[in-house]
Amino acid sequence: MPVITPLLLPLLTALLCVLTRSDPHRQRNVSLGGALGQLFCAGVLLRRIVGSGPLTMVAGNWPLPFGIEFTADRLGISLVLVAAVMVTVVVVWQRSDVDIAPESPALHPLLHGLVAGACGAFLTADLFNLYVWFELALICSLGLLAQGGTLRHLDATFKYFALNLVGTLLLLAAVALLYAYTGQLNFTALGTAAAGRDGVLLLPLIGLLALAFLIKAAAFPFFSWLPSSYHTLPAPVLALFSALLSKVGICALIRILGGVLHPAPEVLFRGLGWIALISMVTGVLGAAYHWDLRRILAFHSISQVGYMLLALALASRAGNAAAIFFALHHSLVKAGLFLVAGMIYRHVGHYDLRRIGGLYAAKPGLATLFLILSLSLVGLPPSSGFWGKYLIVRESIVQGEYLWAGTALAVGLLTLYSMMKIWLEAFWKPHPDSTWHVPAGMRLAPAYAGVGVLILAVVWVGVYPGGLLGFVGAAATGLWGGPP
Repeated sequence: MPVITPLLLPLLTALLCVLTRSDPHRQRNVSLGGALGQLFCAGVLLRRIVGSGPLTMVAGNWPLPFGIEFTADRLGISLVLVAAVMVTVVVVWQRSDVDIAPESPALHPLLHGLVAGACGAFLTADLFNLYVWFELALICSLGLLAQGGTLRHLDATFKYFALNLVGTLLLLAAVALLYAYTGQLNFTALGTAAAGRDGVLLLPLIGLLALAFLIKAAAFPFFSWLPSSYHTLPAPVLALFSALLSKVGICALIRILGGVLHPAPEVLFRGLGWIALISMVTGVLGAAYHWDLRRILAFHSISQVGYMLLALALASRAGNAAAIFFALHHSLVKAGLFLVAGMIYRHVGHYDLRRIGGLYAAKPGLATLFLILSLSLVGLPPSSGFWGKYLIVRESIVQGEYLWAGTALAVGLLTLYSMMKIWLEAFWKPHPDSTWHVPAGMRLAPAYAGVGVLILAVVWVGVYPGGLLGFVGAAATGLWGGPP
């Protein structure tokens, strides 16, 4: 199976969805078929890569560095698999009546276009093509944000567009300047060329590139686009955004700073470490301040991006492995929490914690799902979040970065506080309206199926972490050119 199958299949699915736009039933079936096909392809490629190492393809068989190269390594294919799982969950979720996205003719083409852009960014081995796939994901994201058509949707779309446009221009400038200085854009050739250049001149170019990726990843102080736009999205699209968009920026940072340009100047990693700490603290304080479920979880995403950046800032194989582990864990857990938030909204009719309550008594199963995901986000054992934070804190202590380790632990406590706030307000306290009762006749089975898949994955990683720990360790080694 060609390496570019995870790019071509969602593009083909998007095209077929456009062609079937006049028949919504057929379009939804085409979309589901494409999502399941993407899941199958990602699984097959993952198995081949684990068995025989990274797979590479050069479009048109042009000689390198002139041909457009794609490489599926452990980092890229693991995120492609997450994208495949998430688009399948979203398409299945759309068959429920739980805060679904409006079934416009453009919805499914945009969903699969977003997945194609993200998968292209995960698999490309060329800096300019990384920019191209970033932009495809951005355009589809804007379309999904604007779908609601109301003033608040358009306002969120504008805010999302404005700051991401800055990131796009910085990224394009960095690509052009690096090409002018090294004459290369292919990752392997760029790494070789950069190794022989003056580090003083290279530093601002790499810094500019990292700055563009930090904007895309929603790190401090560039995160405002995320909480300003996410709260306007319906639950399934919000879950897809949460699982993919910031991970595109994180993946690019891991690949460029942790692989292609390794060893990058140390000052970059020190700066990245402080940005990580501030992101963690500001994100969790923002979450503690707000009462809207979606805003709380959106601010937590900024905080969790800080954990990933902190792992990368440690500039070691163990740090890179921790960053990859945390990215995979966070994609599943945060998407699951956004979906559970949508189910809470369906039952009580509001996202504002001050206006809801009583769900523990009425829906104990939903309370259990929320509790499992929350404990994993906080990082309590045994959960996938515990292993992610353990890897980061351990490597920080090993390197003598006690302040970084202490901040990571303290932010975990603040995360526990804000998740407890959701638990107490939405589940434990009585509903403020004494006449409230759970609506009858809801179509919840597809929603529970989607959340169930994510929770099974999260629980499995938490109880049996050995497989994923070995996988991300080999992925980090592969970034530095070592054996998988």
